[in-house]
Amino acid sequence: MSLEALWFVLIAVLWVGFFFLEGFDFGVGILQFFLGKNERERGTYIYSIGPHWDGNEVWLLTAGGAIFAAFPFWYATLFSALYLPFVILLLALIVRGVCFEIRHRANFPKVRFVCDIALALGSFLPALLAGVAMANLVIGIPIENGNFTGTFFDLVTPYALFGGALGFFLFLTNGALFLTLKIEGELQERAYRFSKIAVVITVILFAIATVWLWRYSIICVLSLVLILAAMLLVLRNYLKTAFVLVALCTACSVAALFYAMFPNVLVSSISPDQNLTIWNCASSAYTLKLMSIVAAIFVPVILAYQIWSYYVFRKRISPRNANIEE
Repeated sequence: MSLEALWFVLIAVLWVGFFFLEGFDFGVGILQFFLGKNERERGTYIYSIGPHWDGNEVWLLTAGGAIFAAFPFWYATLFSALYLPFVILLLALIVRGVCFEIRHRANFPKVRFVCDIALALGSFLPALLAGVAMANLVIGIPIENGNFTGTFFDLVTPYALFGGALGFFLFLTNGALFLTLKIEGELQERAYRFSKIAVVITVILFAIATVWLWRYSIICVLSLVLILAAMLLVLRNYLKTAFVLVALCTACSVAALFYAMFPNVLVSSISPDQNLTIWNCASSAYTLKLMSIVAAIFVPVILAYQIWSYYVFRKRISPRNANIEE
């Protein structure tokens, strides 16, 4: 395997890891505002992802940095094309992170309520924009001579919005199932009731996507099978396995997207001759070799840390043990 292909695979793994972990994170951030009936209940839902959210976002930063270093031309064109969505995404993630910190320290109920609203919005926008971005990568964007020649409205097509809705409900399902595994009592029952609704909607959207994207069936078929199995398990109350299958559905969808793109990194909707490939936008062989050595050292460290953190915070929580002040 060439270094260019190796780094394409590694970048795909980083994006898969981000969506695999951050999917439930975004889902909980949205659901806390709608499932929590008061400040204490919303705080309990938020507390369930408190130890994990910042570690999950490391995968996004690492993926972006890897693209910049390994494929700078890909990075430049991608961020030029999706500049406005990425700015909105960045602002949403900043607001989201600030809300976690301020809410924990705020002494006034109104401040905490505003933080809950901002946290829900800061989770909703990335969930929606991620689906829109992935949909655009499938169908291609207007690229000519390595430059984005379209407008923002070229990215907001019916298909792209459908991809956004699919990603949104997939994350909601993932988040609701995570809450069923982390919360006790009535709050857990509330999340379970919502998960049954969310997983059915997600199955319907994946079925539509499979028919709509028959040319890219590899992207949808396996994911549809996984989400169907998850739905059956949710209805039979096998929640732990269902959560794993929904997370795998997310991971398989992203992995299938990269598989369908290879060896392209950006598909041009103007002409196949304008596609960006791993060959025409990669860094030098020396840079890729040096990056490979660094990745071999630090990626296992990151994986070990995240596995350890999930193991340490594996127990269920309730309003009684969440250290939430009235």
